Amino acid sequence: MSEIADKPKINPVLKLALELGPLVVFFFVNAKGAALIERFGLENLFPQPIFLATAVFMVVMLASIAASWILSRHLAIMPLITGVVVLVMGGLTLWLQDDTFIKVKPTIVNVFFGAVLLVGLAFGRSLLAYVFDAAFALDNQGWRKLTLRWGVFFFVLAGLNEFVWRTQSTDFWVAFKVWGTMPLTMIFALAQLPLMQKHMLPDPEDEQI
Repeated sequence: MSEIADKPKINPVLKLALELGPLVVFFFVNAKGAALIERFGLENLFPQPIFLATAVFMVVMLASIAASWILSRHLAIMPLITGVVVLVMGGLTLWLQDDTFIKVKPTIVNVFFGAVLLVGLAFGRSLLAYVFDAAFALDNQGWRKLTLRWGVFFFVLAGLNEFVWRTQSTDFWVAFKVWGTMPLTMIFALAQLPLMQKHMLPDPEDEQI
């Protein structure tokens, strides 16, 4: 994994802002969408706040990806694939005026990453480092365990998204997408730290000292 560790790194706080910023903007535009649509006379383009929020989400996502490239000259696989799915499903949402497409976007993304990780694991490949653009090194057993856990977790997120958008209001789904899914993911990631510490490989530079 040394080639991954050698890639230019963005400040962690800035990287987090670039990754989570589009979702936060999506939430606030949806919350204030009705007032914005009325104020600027956008009723013909955006009959509901979710459509305005989707349009802004697409623009901010593109800006986030562009900023990541400018800062690091490198695009991580996960944000890149997520961005592509956002553009495709967001475009269909606006074109067909059907918010189902943007609502199933998280399901598609999570199922895709979960399937990639678990299928790769079935063939003896731990692909988690490439999915997350990881800058740390684990032994083989650590990568296998962590890959299995994240693969299953992605499918759990997909199931949660399907349950929420099919049973709750659009506003509740948007709030859950931002303030439910993000904390759940962070809590799950933090819960993996003991496993990572147990299987972390020593830094070659430390061994030379």
